[in-house]
Amino acid sequence: MAVEVGSIAPEFSIPDQNGERVSLSQFKGQKNVVFAWYPAAFTSG
Repeated sequence: MAVEVGSIAPEFSIPDQNGERVSLSQFKGQKNVVFAWYPAAFTSG
């Protein structure tokens, strides 16, 4: 799914560094969110 610059991010949830699921909506109105994704980081492949 492509997201246009300036549009509202779609709702999603991902596991955090402890394996607990967090969702974008948990932070709505509270904090700015930066999502950094590094494909294949810290893997052997």
